Amino acid sequence: MFSAHSVSKSALAWVLLLVLLQCNNALVVPLSAAKPMESLMGLSPPKVIREGTTNDADATSVDLGAELAAVTDKRTMMVFGTHAGDFNTIEYMQKIRASLPELRSKGGIDRIWIIVNGAPDQCKFIAGLLDLPADIEVLSDPTGEAGRKFGVSRGFRPDDTSLSPFVKQFCSGIGIGPPWGTLPAVLPGYIGDPNGRREWIETSLKQGQLSGRWPEILELDQNEAIVGNKFDDAPLGVNNWGRRPFELATLRLQSLIGIQIKHWSVLKPVDDRCLTQFGGCTVVENGGNAIYSWVDRGLCDV
Repeated sequence: MFSAHSVSKSALAWVLLLVLLQCNNALVVPLSAAKPMESLMGLSPPKVIREGTTNDADATSVDLGAELAAVTDKRTMMVFGTHAGDFNTIEYMQKIRASLPELRSKGGIDRIWIIVNGAPDQCKFIAGLLDLPADIEVLSDPTGEAGRKFGVSRGFRPDDTSLSPFVKQFCSGIGIGPPWGTLPAVLPGYIGDPNGRREWIETSLKQGQLSGRWPEILELDQNEAIVGNKFDDAPLGVNNWGRRPFELATLRLQSLIGIQIKHWSVLKPVDDRCLTQFGGCTVVENGGNAIYSWVDRGLCDV
């Protein structure tokens, strides 16, 4: 019979193998994602006109490849979101909103496009819920074609017509793949990270709290500045961590209850393929040359 010691060593070996495989996967993107200008040429989703946008006058479709080819001295970021009610689209918008000054000043990014797998009204609605700045341009792609051309993951068993899309989504949500990146992205939200960053989390929690979403964990003064956070009182010294245990999970709970569940009838995908399709992003510079490309490896892996 196997001893408990040998079984535990074997289990540890398997865990380490999975971690190594996951780390290796992080280095690989499809060729189409590495060359987005070529893969997206001729694909033209429509612009979404939002209140306060500066480009209302030319509310037309946008040739994605041509836009990337036209980039000159400043960089452009193009984000391929998921459907309008999905965690990945929500967190892409939250992170970009919170990090916009740094993206401009340190990243040299002048223009940002976010392509959402939803109808124009859905794209406009989710952008409004998250107070997405007007100078971030949103495009509507209800079928998710742009993401697939870019090379995003189509999720668990995309061509298996015998499985309901909701079953496929459930499998992805509990970490069954490929892709296999959901659990490594979700679990740190509960465990925390001593070296993590929480600026975007606090910014997003504040935006949600001011919009009436629950739970409310921040203390705000009369000028709506953050003067306290319930995680500041966490025990055992974890209050000093960069990202405290359950802090990110609390933001995701806020999004789940206040956005996804509350507004599902408005935000649900119009194309079942988009229920399980993941997203990605790219940054290009002069001549449309990609200097960075990313494809999500699971839920919340943005």
